[in-house]
Amino acid sequence: MTQIFLFIFINSFLLAFPQQKFTISGTVSEAASNETLIGVTVAVPELRTGVTTNEYGFYSITLPEGEYQLQISYLGFKEVVQTIGLSQNLKLNIKMEEAAEALDEVVVTQDVEKMDIRKPQMSVNTLSAGTIKKIPVILGEADVIKSILLLPGVTNAGEGASGFNVRGGAVDQNLILLDEAIIFNSSHLFGFFSVFNPDAIKDIKLYKGGIPARYGGRVSSVLDIFQKEGNSKKFEVNGGIGLVASRLLAEGPIVKDKAAFLVGGRSSYAHLFLPLFNIDNKAYFYDLNTKINYNINERNSVFLSGYFGRDVFSISDSFVNTYGNAVGNFRWNHLFSDKLFSNLSLIYSDYYYGLKLDFVGFDWNSGIQNFNLKYDLKHYVNDKLQINYGVNDIYYRFNPGKIEPSRADSGILEEQLIQKYANEFAAYVDVEHEITPKLSLNYGLRLSNFIRLGQEELNVYENDNPVAYDSSLSIYSEADPIGTINPGRDGRLATFNTLEPRAALAYTINDYSSVKASYTRLAQYLHLLSNTSSPTPLDVWTPSGPFIKPQLLDQYALGYFKDLKNGDYSLETEVFYKDVKNRIDYIDGANLIANDAIETVILNGKARAYGLELLLRKNEGRFQGWLAYTLSKSEQRTPGRIATTENGLSENEPGINFGEWYNTPYDKTHDFSLYGSYDLNKKWTFNANFVYQTGQPTNYPIGQFEFQNLTVPYYGVRNEQRLPDYHRIDVAATLTPKKNAGRRWQGEWVFSIYNLYNRRNAASISFSRNQDTGVNEAVRTSIFGIVPAATYNFKF
Repeated sequence: MTQIFLFIFINSFLLAFPQQKFTISGTVSEAASNETLIGVTVAVPELRTGVTTNEYGFYSITLPEGEYQLQISYLGFKEVVQTIGLSQNLKLNIKMEEAAEALDEVVVTQDVEKMDIRKPQMSVNTLSAGTIKKIPVILGEADVIKSILLLPGVTNAGEGASGFNVRGGAVDQNLILLDEAIIFNSSHLFGFFSVFNPDAIKDIKLYKGGIPARYGGRVSSVLDIFQKEGNSKKFEVNGGIGLVASRLLAEGPIVKDKAAFLVGGRSSYAHLFLPLFNIDNKAYFYDLNTKINYNINERNSVFLSGYFGRDVFSISDSFVNTYGNAVGNFRWNHLFSDKLFSNLSLIYSDYYYGLKLDFVGFDWNSGIQNFNLKYDLKHYVNDKLQINYGVNDIYYRFNPGKIEPSRADSGILEEQLIQKYANEFAAYVDVEHEITPKLSLNYGLRLSNFIRLGQEELNVYENDNPVAYDSSLSIYSEADPIGTINPGRDGRLATFNTLEPRAALAYTINDYSSVKASYTRLAQYLHLLSNTSSPTPLDVWTPSGPFIKPQLLDQYALGYFKDLKNGDYSLETEVFYKDVKNRIDYIDGANLIANDAIETVILNGKARAYGLELLLRKNEGRFQGWLAYTLSKSEQRTPGRIATTENGLSENEPGINFGEWYNTPYDKTHDFSLYGSYDLNKKWTFNANFVYQTGQPTNYPIGQFEFQNLTVPYYGVRNEQRLPDYHRIDVAATLTPKKNAGRRWQGEWVFSIYNLYNRRNAASISFSRNQDTGVNEAVRTSIFGIVPAATYNFKF
């Protein structure tokens, strides 16, 4: 496989330098603010070729000498058409103007909007900040995570659940990046909100498959989110006032047209009204987004961005829970030439979880930190060939927990659970190659290296087996260590090396349709320790090592893509198959909290997921929206080991579910979403969405027995039953007053109703004895019924 990639790579270079060709390069940005634009199409219809701008708004295209008409198009902006005479290399920076009120008049001609049909990139969804703000969500607050749940292949564990699942994968298998920094917990208030302020977001892209080689470390998806850079032309403020939370964002020039800043904050305040009802409990969040950019010259720009967020939940003053993310990123963009673009990033990321338990007299602190160095280059060899390559090194420190006495008379002794350390290095090359006008390829290779570094103490087990099995009782239990070793910080506990090839192709059938296929191999070296369907902030991350192997994914996808009615509609269909090795599960009764020997409750298995995705979009006109449907299956298998008995004989352990496949907690057979937005006039816009999902797998008692006058339930195989199916309708209306026209202050009202028909969707079903009848009964727990909300958004 490596030789094949090398052969294609060398031959690509040999064909890369035709004679009498010149390069047009530059950046594309918004005229009103100088904000760079991601994914803008820069096309040359005469040659049926073109490129899109990268994550920093840069583009480069090499063409034969001659006169051409450039067409620059981007959804929501007026098309730019510019005639150029190309007889030497040309620097061309392009400014685009918003066309929010003239979208129906914008006509994109010839071949521009069909660029995506020919590109091999697949299994990718992009949402603009404007679309996200339109989608009705709980309590009226625009939300990135809730918005992507309307896309095919993306689900979660229900209302109030944190995180999201992609193509049958777990929450910890998603790589979430904010300005390239890793976000370990994407939720506020245990899942009711996400940590991403929609006012500060410029672009989001979700990779479900065909993931480029520059990404790694997770085996399910990549959610790549970029913050706005700040308005370098004029000072602006925008924000919103809602029923439970408000936000404010300011941006403006430091040096006009050269340097800018952005600072934004959000906070919830519903807890301030609880004392009026004699409630001493609290639950609130706050966060802060910052960014500074400075354009040194045409070849150099620097950026400094950060995010800080905290959630606080307390019961009186006796129990206080605090958690959140803090990230910072310094980036340097450098243009070596009009064909070679580079980005150097120094990144810090921290996730903190803390508990103050005053009633027992101690504080608990845990978390994960990482320091990340990235250097990425993009080489625009010619209009048929682009090469991305770079290196990435991440150093991790895992703090599984530290107990400290909070008062002198508590009787609690300070204790630090054993901290873990690791280093993850990767180097990659990724090629975008147009072989013929009908056939395009993306191919790449990522080499990842993970070193589990030494720690203060490590348990040693008999036969290197940390999980014990009692054949007489047919149960697993934690094995007792036979000793410990002290490798120290300078030691190495385990080293893993993985080759991760990636390949994708697109074959254009005609100007309106294409077929695409992709293969992706990914390695994941971190594991989230959680035995709930919806992870909690208390869940702990742990690295691969002597007893926990890295997860390895092989994913195959095949799709058909078609533009309908000259791009007014688009159809995307894909089938996929995922195979994951070394997916962990837990023995019955596993204790994951404050466990210094987590390997004693873990069993290694494998997982698989497969399905069909359908996405039908309406892209133009007053009415826009999409219909998304996913038919899929997600399963896991944890077979037993071959153990040696005391008399030297071998026996097969049963594993989980007797070694047979069982549903994962995030298996959803059917997932249907319908979203629509209608611009009635300049004053009123209406939005609605409908969601239907098969109920998530769970465990119900299948019988009961009496023991010492107690009724004890017993359960069957894992995840054999399901919660009731989930469905709801949300609606919203946006009122933009006519008096906005011609004045600096721009305001709008957003009225929304979540769960319009008051469906009591089950978050869980528990079983208990009725105190009056003495009979065991099922009790449904629902979080939300119908929820009306109103938000006032403003800008000046």
